[in-house]
Amino acid sequence: MKSDRLLSILLLLQTHGQLPAVELAARLEVSARTIMRDVEALSAAGVPVYTERGRGGGIALMPGYRTDVTGLTADEAKALFVLVTDRAHTDLGLGPAIGSALRKVMAALPAPHRDAADLVSRRILVDPVRWRSDPPPPTDLGVLQEAVFTDRRLRLRYRRGRDGQERSYTLDPYGLVNKAGVWYLVADHNGQARLFRADRILSTSLADEPVQRRKGVELADVWDELRRNVDEMPDGIPVVVRVRRTALQWFLPLYRSDMTAPPPTVGLVSEGDEEWVEFQLRFTTLGSAQPLLAFANDLEVVSPPELRDDLARKATATAALYT
Repeated sequence: MKSDRLLSILLLLQTHGQLPAVELAARLEVSARTIMRDVEALSAAGVPVYTERGRGGGIALMPGYRTDVTGLTADEAKALFVLVTDRAHTDLGLGPAIGSALRKVMAALPAPHRDAADLVSRRILVDPVRWRSDPPPPTDLGVLQEAVFTDRRLRLRYRRGRDGQERSYTLDPYGLVNKAGVWYLVADHNGQARLFRADRILSTSLADEPVQRRKGVELADVWDELRRNVDEMPDGIPVVVRVRRTALQWFLPLYRSDMTAPPPTVGLVSEGDEEWVEFQLRFTTLGSAQPLLAFANDLEVVSPPELRDDLARKATATAALYT
């Protein structure tokens, strides 16, 4: 919208001083002619903006014309500009908004703090995605956001991670959480706090009835409860498997959450024309690893030996049923 663009021009000039029309045009993704028309509009509205022609010229505000916000300390200003990669904002449809918001905040900072905040934004970047891990497939968060912001119940079809089974749920959502680059829906199911990975949601729809959250309970409270439950779980049993590359499209969606650091892909083994990729997983019990048998000869458990023996016995018993 033109009003947003006019405000952006004003804030850019307050932050950077004199700027050429072509640079403003590039920053705002419009033509230089549009910028000049916007400058005329600002001037007509009483903003003391002027242009200088020729080499070294540009557009600027009269000295002293600034919007200042007091009350921020130097450290508070720096904290605002320790940037996280914009992937989460993009997932929420807010990618373009984050740049605009930061320009406005930068222009509103007290002048003594502005240079330090700008330096922090260019020198520190937080990327929450685990190194070399396969990112989850893109997730459409639109319906989830609508349920969260309009306080409505949510129906979804979900593929469980522990066994790959599909289930239907009617949920009372509290909100969305981005944890290490993965989106989670935090919700109550039958009054009990549950966590649902967004990339395992197969379908969603809004219910007509309003949400029925527990009274006085907020998203941060439920997330803290669920996070502590996960953090306090026993370490479980480390398992190393190797999977045919041709089966990865089925294996990764089911077992990505069971992979451990360091990076999940720890090796590549070739046998003839076959390629195997090795993964480190962790299961709570040997029994919870039994669904690995569903991959038949596309997956081999390398360790521990007791799991190999257990799966071998079950495979032999299954084969005996068909002889």
